[in-house]
Amino acid sequence: MVLNIFPFLCCFTVLGLCFLAWLLYAAAAWWTSAVVMYPLAAQSTTVPIPHSEDMDVQAEGMDVADVSKFCKSMGLVIGMNVGCLQFKSNSFDKVLTRIEIYMFLFGIMIYILHRVILSSTCSSIRTSSTCSSIRTRDMVSLILYWIPNTCAPLVAIPMITFCIPIGGAAKITILIIGYIVLVATNFRQLRSDVMRLFLQTPSAPTGEYGVGQEDLLSISRQHDFSLLQQLGGVAGLCEKLKTDSKKGITGNDEDILARKNAFGSNAYPRKKPRSFWTFLWEASQDLTLVILIIAAAASLALGIKSEGIKQGWYDGGSIAFAVVLVIVVLAVCDYQQSLQFQSLNEEKRNIHMEVYRGGRRIEISIFDIVVGDIIPLKIGDQVPADGVLVAGHSLAIDESSMTGESKIVHKNSKSPFLMSGCKVSDGYGTMLVTAVGINTEWGLLMASISEDTGEETPLQVRLNGLATFIGVVGLTVAFVVLVVLLARYLSGHTKFADGTPAFKAHKTTASKAIDGVIKIVTIAVTIVLVAVPEGLPLAVKVTLAYSMRKMMRDKALVRRLSACETMGSATTICSDKTGTLTLNEMTVVEAYANGKKVERPTDVSLLSPTLSSMLMEGVVQNTTGSVFVPDAGGEEEVSGSPTEKAILHWGLKLGMKFDVERLKSSIIHAYPFNSEKKRGGVVVKAADESVRVHWKGAAEIVLALCNHYIDENDCVQPLHEQKMHFFRKSIKEMAAGSLRCVAIAFRSVEPENVPTNEERLAEWVLPENDLVLLAIVGIKDPCRPGVKDAVQLCTSAGVKVRMVTGDNLQTAKAIALECGILASDADASEPNLIEGKTFRALSEERRQEIAEKISVMGRSSPNDKLLLVKALKKRGHVVAVTGDGTNDAPALHEADIGLSMGIQGTEVAKESSDIIILDDNFSSVVKVVRWGRSLYANIQKFIQFQLTVIVAALIINVVAAFSTGDVPLNAVQLLWISLVMDTLGALALATEPPTDYLMHRPPVGRREPLITNIMWRNLLIQAVYQVTVLLILNFRGLSILHLEHEPSTRAYKIKNTVVFNAFVFCQLFNEFKARKPDQLNVFEGVVKNPLFIGIVGVTLVMQIVIVEFLGKLTSTVRLSWKLWLVCIAIGFVSWPLAVIGKLIPVPDTPLSRLFKRKIPRRRRAQGHEADKADGSSSDCTIEGEVQLTSVLVVQPLSA
Repeated sequence: MVLNIFPFLCCFTVLGLCFLAWLLYAAAAWWTSAVVMYPLAAQSTTVPIPHSEDMDVQAEGMDVADVSKFCKSMGLVIGMNVGCLQFKSNSFDKVLTRIEIYMFLFGIMIYILHRVILSSTCSSIRTSSTCSSIRTRDMVSLILYWIPNTCAPLVAIPMITFCIPIGGAAKITILIIGYIVLVATNFRQLRSDVMRLFLQTPSAPTGEYGVGQEDLLSISRQHDFSLLQQLGGVAGLCEKLKTDSKKGITGNDEDILARKNAFGSNAYPRKKPRSFWTFLWEASQDLTLVILIIAAAASLALGIKSEGIKQGWYDGGSIAFAVVLVIVVLAVCDYQQSLQFQSLNEEKRNIHMEVYRGGRRIEISIFDIVVGDIIPLKIGDQVPADGVLVAGHSLAIDESSMTGESKIVHKNSKSPFLMSGCKVSDGYGTMLVTAVGINTEWGLLMASISEDTGEETPLQVRLNGLATFIGVVGLTVAFVVLVVLLARYLSGHTKFADGTPAFKAHKTTASKAIDGVIKIVTIAVTIVLVAVPEGLPLAVKVTLAYSMRKMMRDKALVRRLSACETMGSATTICSDKTGTLTLNEMTVVEAYANGKKVERPTDVSLLSPTLSSMLMEGVVQNTTGSVFVPDAGGEEEVSGSPTEKAILHWGLKLGMKFDVERLKSSIIHAYPFNSEKKRGGVVVKAADESVRVHWKGAAEIVLALCNHYIDENDCVQPLHEQKMHFFRKSIKEMAAGSLRCVAIAFRSVEPENVPTNEERLAEWVLPENDLVLLAIVGIKDPCRPGVKDAVQLCTSAGVKVRMVTGDNLQTAKAIALECGILASDADASEPNLIEGKTFRALSEERRQEIAEKISVMGRSSPNDKLLLVKALKKRGHVVAVTGDGTNDAPALHEADIGLSMGIQGTEVAKESSDIIILDDNFSSVVKVVRWGRSLYANIQKFIQFQLTVIVAALIINVVAAFSTGDVPLNAVQLLWISLVMDTLGALALATEPPTDYLMHRPPVGRREPLITNIMWRNLLIQAVYQVTVLLILNFRGLSILHLEHEPSTRAYKIKNTVVFNAFVFCQLFNEFKARKPDQLNVFEGVVKNPLFIGIVGVTLVMQIVIVEFLGKLTSTVRLSWKLWLVCIAIGFVSWPLAVIGKLIPVPDTPLSRLFKRKIPRRRRAQGHEADKADGSSSDCTIEGEVQLTSVLVVQPLSA
């Protein structure tokens, strides 16, 4: 009886020890993390990657691998237990098996418990803002993560014991040892994971800052206004974060590092990009390559069986090697393009913002923003982090990107919370950053999504259609070749070089017959591989990536791939004036004040005292710029928009003390500058309780609101008609001198008329009538150097440049004449020169007529620009538009190509655009046009090159197959040709740099055929030449090459090698011709493309190696130097032939249109004959004509 109980006791003891080991393991994990690792992480100076609330998300993410292992273990253990219960007869083994099943069920129970606890705890952690400390949350997350790892031994060890055919006692011993080893191993893994997790987790705030991370998260995420009040409001929060609400943080390296350690960085974890092995796997999924691999494997097996491993591996091994080489090259190319797109995407994310640090207003990357930063916000900015409003005026935020509701939310002291990722739609203000990176809702959202790189451009869509059409033709040809070759082979008509039949019924062995059939199938499949132009999509990828990288160097950041190719079709560019055609370096050069012109604008002694005082107040308060005066002395630093900076610089030259003047009065309310009304104003309250409204804006608009001015004696005088005429004339004269005119005015307001309630104040309309004119200034903004040449280059390229500006019409006219947009004063009349309001008032039909003639539109609003874009598009133009303001977003979005400005452009404008001009220079816009045309031209070059190869290869193999039952180009040779044609050809021709020649021809229409008449001419000439010469060599090569005296087998191989070698050399020479389809000098600029020279050189060297040294793999033989010269000569002759061919004129009208014209004429003639016959009339339509001509020319899709 004792003996029967002993096994049960042993097994239960083992189970108890395992459970105890699991408890000790969990306790050790807790102790290690809480006592050992956490203090080390807290003391670490490593800059952390903030996790906080994302900790549980990471735990779930890391748990996926464990779940997979766990499920696999469950399946194995269940199967083994069932098997052991059926076949074991020993009672001890049965009991042990049951105990192992209990252990397995115990592991499942723990795992289920883990999932329940994990889901409930993580949800409570995610929603709770009153967690006692970050440490508690981190410990819970860590333990919940490691529970599955403790379940794994409970499942894995019993599985191992079943695999060993030993007794029960030995099993128990192995079980105990296995658990000890596994627990020890996992404990070390636990230590490393704890270090990794905790070094990435922001440490809990210490006494260095007066507020903890949990409180800040509660404020930023839950918008806990009561908690904000408990902390002393915004002012108290600034104090606790050691931030000055006006000067910002100190900004030194130690301060930045301390804030990053305490609150995290403004970054978020990104999805891991696809690895090279992923691209390798995708490249190997091609059906034709898979069939070739299968055929290679079968050929390899049959060859080894019949001829032995030394000789039998050549056929199958060579095909397999060639296929692997093609796959690797394709994967490398795709992987390289992916890396380039990733680097460009990083540039898109790297937004630059202005912050206050140490009192200085500086520009930094959005990734360098830390908690405690004071950030100025203006219309069009993106809120870079979560925060609270410090001060603002009419600040309105578009929170649709976070809430999904297209509702503008106004921010004030009662609703101060700002969310990262939202846009400023109106007003201006400053914010205090309270949360960054993954601690913001925007950060969590961005961390959970991946970059979409699957965008297909219109050109790719068109090329896919072309590739499909060519592929169908190639598939048909391959099928015909397969049928013919099989029929000839099985009927005994296919013969070896010595004349013996390759197949004899009832005599040829099965293995040789199967091997012959496999070779025929391999040839047919390889023809499909050559015929399917897989290089077309690769060529688009290569040229897009190459163009985007080069455009980046030319100060153009592409946001949407389709814009690259569409820009090449642009027929008109609607450009801003300020900052695009001009330098955006503004200076006040003229001023009118006290009712007269000020001879020296920077001499304050020429201004009356009262006017000077009011002018200083208006300049200081009615601005979104700022002035920083270094403590150590030195020149003041002025920041803001170019116009604001020019006026502030003028004020400083007049003796204005910015900080002193600011303290003399305070802003009650503000009306930000509006591009519709062309003016902005503020209400200020002075120390003596007096209230004044200051206005600043377009000179003629503000002047129209004025009824008085201050004369030389400091007296307010009525602005009578004579004086009004004087000021209007002055504005016109300054505008004619290409000066931007700005007027500054004010008026007094009774304090009791100013609302005191914040809600009513936000809705209060500033008084803008009965103003007192203070000054009118003329601001000089010179044209950019080289902009006139750029405009002329556009004109010669068939691209009309139109200036659309909000400036005075006379200023716009002067700049247009200087830039070359207007040729002379004779052109400066309607409709060439028009005001926005005039254009706006026209009917839609009339606007379309006028739009064609407009060269300059002055005093235009963003809506006027939008109307112009719509009118031009309806007239069939491909429109490119530049813009920098928030209100330009609709026009940028409506245009075929939206071009935003990288320096002065707002984030709203940039997100609505397709390309960002990083230097705001019009010359960069012209460079984008060049690259767009180059992209399209490069694709056409590759199409011509590839179609020539396809046509020649298909015809040669088809004719040979029908004639002799064999093909001169075998599978390995065709694979090498495919590699040369698809991958290497795409790399060589798709990376041609743009030339000036591209800008001396009209833009290519988006509906123009991809294959032009010139391409058809070049393609047919080369294809006919190659087919003729190579077929002659194939059928008469033995006599032409004087190979009659050679053994028949060797002579046959020499002839086929010459055909193969000559064909490759024809393609090498054809690559040079494809560079310049419509130019005689094909070598022009070839040294500027080292990649082209390198690829041609590599191809040449590889061809020599293949022929001379890899004969057994490629079924070639070494050639004499005379035969090498013959092959080179065959390729070389194609050059003079191409020159002669380019002298043959071709019609400008595409072939598709010629067919469209001929077919209706024929139909009309048939219709008239039918009318005469039956007396009826028939109308001829052309609805089906596109289908009749689409075989010759693939009609492009609209962009």
